[in-house]
Amino acid sequence: MEEWVGKVWHRLITRAAQNRFPEAAVNLEEVRKPVGIMFRAMGGDGGLRIDAAGNTRNQSRRNWIQRLAGANTQVCLGWREEEALLLPSTIDVFPEAALNRDLYLWLAALASGDTIPGDDWFLHNQWLCSKVLQRMPGMQSRYQRLVEAQLALRPDPKCLAEDEAAQEQAICQALQHPGQAIQLPEASAEPLPVYLWLHPSPPKNQSAVAKQELKEAPDSDEDGEVQIAEEQKRRETERVDMPDGNKGILLDRFENIFTWAEYTKVDRATEEDDDLDSAEQAADDLDTISVARDEKSTAKRLRFDLDLPPEDSDDIMLGEGILIPEWDYRSSTMRPDYCKIQPMLARDSEAIELPVHLRSTAKRIRAQFEALAPVRVWHKAQQDGSEVDLDSYLHFVAERTHGGSYAEQGLYRDFRGSYRDLACLVLADLSLSTDAWVNSHARVIDVIRDSLMLFAEALGETADRFAMYGFSSRHRDHVRFHTLKEFAETHNNETRGRIEAIRPGFYTRMGAAIRHATNILNKQTASQQLLLILTDGKPNDLDQYEGRYGIEDTRVALMEARKTGLQPFCVTIDEKANDYLPHIFGTGAYVVIRNPAELPRELPLLYARLTQNNF
Repeated sequence: MEEWVGKVWHRLITRAAQNRFPEAAVNLEEVRKPVGIMFRAMGGDGGLRIDAAGNTRNQSRRNWIQRLAGANTQVCLGWREEEALLLPSTIDVFPEAALNRDLYLWLAALASGDTIPGDDWFLHNQWLCSKVLQRMPGMQSRYQRLVEAQLALRPDPKCLAEDEAAQEQAICQALQHPGQAIQLPEASAEPLPVYLWLHPSPPKNQSAVAKQELKEAPDSDEDGEVQIAEEQKRRETERVDMPDGNKGILLDRFENIFTWAEYTKVDRATEEDDDLDSAEQAADDLDTISVARDEKSTAKRLRFDLDLPPEDSDDIMLGEGILIPEWDYRSSTMRPDYCKIQPMLARDSEAIELPVHLRSTAKRIRAQFEALAPVRVWHKAQQDGSEVDLDSYLHFVAERTHGGSYAEQGLYRDFRGSYRDLACLVLADLSLSTDAWVNSHARVIDVIRDSLMLFAEALGETADRFAMYGFSSRHRDHVRFHTLKEFAETHNNETRGRIEAIRPGFYTRMGAAIRHATNILNKQTASQQLLLILTDGKPNDLDQYEGRYGIEDTRVALMEARKTGLQPFCVTIDEKANDYLPHIFGTGAYVVIRNPAELPRELPLLYARLTQNNF
């Protein structure tokens, strides 16, 4: 009975303290695409990804019901940092879903400008609002609706202390007239959060430091299992020292503790907890997660052994490697000879016939590609040829007889073949992520293998020159570049064997691979040079080649390729590619294959569309 009364009381008091509208909630995933479009259309950095922001401590004064219920201790606001635009994972602050959706778009527009915080966050957010309204007058009506909804949630200044009332009036005035740049009066308590503005003091991003420490952490011989949180969002952390566990005291029985508190440096040994769901809930309940390194392994972890295989069992290395530069966006400089390309050839490849399961599809694609094969036709109005072009000759005589002016033109015709002057290099991503399954029958690497097989069979019906390579990487000094078919080779059973031998590799240092492929393709004398890239994800590697760094290096590598006359085009099966590929390749220079199993059939047809005007 006691427990039942407690649960009823908890529900009642929590409901009374509730200041949210979960029935009108809008999730970030629902509006990710329009938010990204709004952010980039307003001039936001295209290289920034859009992530979910974590909760931060609510410093404002809470009413007595909220304090009794322990509610409203956290708040989730948006902000922008060097590599990401962070927005709330869910917005339910307004009673209408349309208003919550509009708030997402408004925050994206607000963050598209110069969001470097000044000394006064209050003035800075006003300046951002006025800038957006000046550039986009059409946002005025949406902004007014949001302001009205925001003011309806704010407290009545008459019910506040004098200093807090003055502060609240200043906020309301700033929301209604953001161009006036009024000052925020001082008060004994922090004001309630302003959901239409960016975070006044966002947590510092320490991801780079954390990644470096993870690399320096000692390895463990114990394997384990890792579980990924269902909701990926940024959480505020602090770094603390790890107690040694030898001088601990017993504070209380754990089952008597019903709430999670902030970190207290108590010397207590850690224990393994199999209930990972409760750990994730605890992380959500904490304002700040305290992180320490105890250099101990746990049962719940996953260890990847990505050491290079022994040389006698690895693929054959061709030469000592080729040095390639890399772009560092942080300093806006090109690092010369920073990466090493290692050309490789499959050691265990054997000459094979086309696999049986691809033969019927290959036959159909060959028939479609026969239209692209060169055919012999009459070429008229030539300066030289095998016989006189009667049409051109009669036109010439008629003009001359009537005394009209006539342009010099060829009077011969010749019977010869048409000519497709193009060269294509296919660069396939062979990173470890291609070992994932796309369905119950095939992995990503199997789909890529079949795609390359059918692509080669299709181009065998034309006179187009083409080459095929695969790449993966492990640090900057080992970018593996697998030779599948060179331009000088004829597609045969040997090249089919190399394609059949491809295996998932390591990571995806795409910029270096693109630069080397550009150098190979530029050696071909063709009026059209197509660089076709197959991938299943964004650029990444073990070192700093993660996130913004890898994206910017790849983008610059593609800009360099275009300057030499190449036509880069990306084919990806990554469902989130629209978040970063427009910035890397530009609009119209990539395609997302929603069903990866369709890639083998779609790739040859895509090539036909890309090259149909080259005759």
